[in-house]
Amino acid sequence: MTFAAIINPAAGGGRCGQRAPGVLDELRARGIEVEPYYTRAPGEATRIVKELSAAGRRQFIAVGGDGTSYEILNGLGARLGATDPAERASLGFLPLGTGNSFLRDFGPGNASTAIEALVQRRTRPCDVMHLEHDSGELHYLNLLSLGFVAEICTLTNRHFKSFGTGGYGLGVLVALAKLGSRIVRMRVDGETPWEQAMVFVSVCNSRFTGGSMMMAPFADTADGLLDVIVCGAMDRFTLLKTFPKIFRGQHVHHHAIRASRARSLEFFEPSPIDLMIDGEVVRHAPKRISVRPGALDVFV
Repeated sequence: MTFAAIINPAAGGGRCGQRAPGVLDELRARGIEVEPYYTRAPGEATRIVKELSAAGRRQFIAVGGDGTSYEILNGLGARLGATDPAERASLGFLPLGTGNSFLRDFGPGNASTAIEALVQRRTRPCDVMHLEHDSGELHYLNLLSLGFVAEICTLTNRHFKSFGTGGYGLGVLVALAKLGSRIVRMRVDGETPWEQAMVFVSVCNSRFTGGSMMMAPFADTADGLLDVIVCGAMDRFTLLKTFPKIFRGQHVHHHAIRASRARSLEFFEPSPIDLMIDGEVVRHAPKRISVRPGALDVFV
């Protein structure tokens, strides 16, 4: 089998582009056939994977951060959830980006561990989250957030990317200065809609975000469920005091934070808003998030 390695050289503040050739050579030295494809602009990984998938390719490696695997995922299309082994897609990782949050569910999330998973052909089925929005649909592996968390990501990507995982901490501090809440109306599993003032909402498949922030401490990537974290209205002092607990997953015990599980979640947003999805910020009006159980094989 030959893997198509989709490489984002700009990931990790440009460190990915410097390290990728050596890491790919290490894979080759250990018997893994790899064909590199470099991206030059946002969205290009999705286009490349669509073309390769249409040509019959099924094995991919995301070389970069969570944003790289997110783009690959959205290029796989009909391959997601395929039951025929010959048609089923698989995704490995070489975490050379900034956050690399997804892999932390399975271990230290470093390149050495990721290489071992590929060499040993160590795979497991993984759920894929499916978002329907005002202008189409998309898929993700890690989490979707709106509100304060999306603001942190916007600030980090714009100003602090070169600081690595520490840039997320700087983004938190700056976002606190702009802290506010918004009324969000949602419906869980088709039940009665409800609404409240919220600082942020995160709809998670895996546990971590921003590198080592344990947003959803009880999430399981193979349980067929969304983990929904809702943070109600807080003042700056309370949020500043509570937010550091996210590194241990203890924030969910605050009385203003609600952690629950669901099979689907509907939003009633009248216009596009900023959404942070797997470390990238997009602007859509979210409509519905559901789960595609075990839709992708991942090397972990």
